[in-house]
Parts: sequence; structure tokens; C-alpha cells
Amino acid sequence: MVDYNLISLPNGIRVIHKEVPSTKIVHCGFILDIGSRDETEEQAGIAHFWEHMAFKGTKKRKAFHILNKLDSVGGELNAYTTKEKICFYASALDKHMESAFELLQDITFDSVFPEKQIENERGVILEEMSLYHDNPEDAIQDDFDRVIFKDHPLGQNILGTQDSVRSFHREDFQNFLKANLNTERVVFSCVGNVPFKKVQKLAEKYFGHIPNTKPERIRKPFEVYIPEREVVKRNITQAHCAIGATGYPLTDKNRLPFFMLINILGGPGMNSRLNLALREKYGFVYNVEASYHPFADTGLFGIYFGTEKSQVERSHRIIAKELNLLKQKPLGVMQLHKAKEQLVGQLAMAEENNTSLMLMLGKSILDMDKVDGLEEVFDRIRNLNSSELMEIANEMFADDRLSYLTFLPQK
Repeated sequence: MVDYNLISLPNGIRVIHKEVPSTKIVHCGFILDIGSRDETEEQAGIAHFWEHMAFKGTKKRKAFHILNKLDSVGGELNAYTTKEKICFYASALDKHMESAFELLQDITFDSVFPEKQIENERGVILEEMSLYHDNPEDAIQDDFDRVIFKDHPLGQNILGTQDSVRSFHREDFQNFLKANLNTERVVFSCVGNVPFKKVQKLAEKYFGHIPNTKPERIRKPFEVYIPEREVVKRNITQAHCAIGATGYPLTDKNRLPFFMLINILGGPGMNSRLNLALREKYGFVYNVEASYHPFADTGLFGIYFGTEKSQVERSHRIIAKELNLLKQKPLGVMQLHKAKEQLVGQLAMAEENNTSLMLMLGKSILDMDKVDGLEEVFDRIRNLNSSELMEIANEMFADDRLSYLTFLPQK
């Protein structure tokens, strides 16, 4: 059942809205089909830097006025950058919805990139890079991208390098936008207890005048994956480990069953197999997780954990045992039922978060040109069978396709 409204403005920007009763908050934002994978090697980090600079000045506002506009009425303004997306989004009381629409349009499309602010923000991002480097749990996940994707843009750190961040000036941002900002690949998403007619009217008022742009951008496809094993010695007290490989892309029919396998293996539930084996049974780790990130043409799955140096090899053997169980032993009827119900419950709870729902709607339209209803997704989950999951496990978790990255203490 379609429970959202969708329109396209003359400039190609699509507007999606879902009316949610019993809330006074409107969540809205722009999702752009631009990310760090669209950068050249020299531009590494410019998409993320642009996300920061959007708050630093527009044609009619200085940085203080941008930050104060919604904060002064109890609202929030935020943004983030991924490998394939940049999002600018806001939350505010419904009576301030128009202010949120206008402000988001301003920072997304009318930033002026003041040189003085670029210099200030350069230092902020360099500090952010140091912060990530000093946190091995974050650093290993960024470095694991490089292990999997090597010199492909997907392997570049979203923050860029110190040299690239130090090199950017106003014209670099302007040129990056000119080469990548396609209004037909922009979605404005809105969730709140407001009628769609009001959303449409405000969207036409504030977004309708934005010029249509359609640069001829071609993303470099990722084609060849070669497994690697890498050990890095660092000034840390605990070993940190990553295991994984490429995964299914966004449009692959196996994406949902593979997501369910990852959830069984190391999802957020305390009853995940890796948590029960590594933490509850042996006490080797404080935290272990498995994740899966699908992209337009490929994907990435990884298992991450930290442990004492003396327990790394044994932890690897325990993980290998759990992977082999998924490859060799089909889930029993009750195990499969519980795994399905757990995933269904997690997805239902995620939709209760209206900010996450708003972002999900926008990304679904960008990636799939549609939004699957929750019941439709639940039906697909409940129709999965053990042999299907075991077949996917044998393909994805094959020993000869796994890569390993380990951070070991220097002493």
C-alpha cells in the first residue's frame, strides 16, 4: 500500500512526504546522490569538506545566522557524508516548517564558501582526522575500506588526506558541485503531521526556482576484488581486527537475505552468534559487530572486534567456526523463525524514529525509484528459507575471498 506522496518539480528535484499523526515535529532534508566516491584522488575529502562549508555562509546569511535560525526555536540542523550520499536535514516544530525548508534550500544550493571560513574549517577537519586516527575502532573500519577497494574511490577515506584537505580553495568546491550536482538526482524528504498540499506549496516556493543541472558524470565502477591480509603495528594497548569482503549491490535480489545473515551473525542484538561466542562464552571481547553496506554497483561486509593480542588467533578461529556453521548447517525451523521475527521487530522499531524514516524514504527514492512498504518487506523476510540463506553464506563467506586487517600493539 502506498502511504506516501511523491512529486517531481520542473527542475527534476523530487519531493517525498509521509504524513505521520500524533507528532508536533517535522523532519525534512535534502538527500543528494553525491559522495566521496565521486572525488578524484586530488579531491579526496572535498564532499565531506563541502558538507561542513554549507554551514559557513550563503548569499544571504553568515555562519552565525545559519546556526541560530533553527536552534533559537529548539530545532536542529545537521548533515552527513557517505561514500555515495550527502544529506542536509533538519527537525523543528511544525509551526517552523517553512523556516526549515527555506534554510535547507539556502545551505544546500546557495553556499558561497568564504575563503576565511575555509581556512577555519580546514583546521577543524584536520582535528577530526586526528580524532579518528587516535580511535582504533574507527580507524580500522576506514582502513578496511582501502584493503577491500584499494585505489578505487570507494577505498578513499571520506575525510580525505591531510594534503588534500590543505589544498582546497573556493573554486575547488564550486568546480566539484558543477561536475556532480544533478538536480534530477536530488530528493527532498519530509515526515510530519502536516498535509501534503502544504509540503508541496512550500517545496514549489523554495525549491522550484533552483536551476536544472545535469552534468555528465560517470562513476568509476568497481570491478576486481582481490582478498588481502594486512597487519599494522600501532601505539595501542588492544588488538583491533577486521574481517570481510565485498557484498551484494543495492539492487541485487540477495541483498535482503544477506542482510538477515549479517544480523544473525553480528547484528545489534545481544543474542547474535558472534556476541554469544566471543563475549558471553569466552569473555574475549567487549564488543563485536558485523555490518553490511550495499552500494550502487558493489557492497561491503565486515566483522569488527577488539581483544588482547594473545587472543587474536583464537578469536579468528571462533569466527571461522561460526561462519562455517552458517555455510554447512541449515537453520532449524525455530532458529529461522526467531531470526525472522527479530529482524522484523528491528525494522519496525527503526520506522518509529521519524528522522531515520525521513532519510530512508529519500534514499529509497534515489536508489530504487520507489519505497517498499513495511508489510511488503516483512513478507519477503518471512518467505526466506534455510537453503537460500546457506547458499548465500557459502558464496559470501568462502574462506578464499575473505580479507583480514589487524592492528597490533607495538609492544
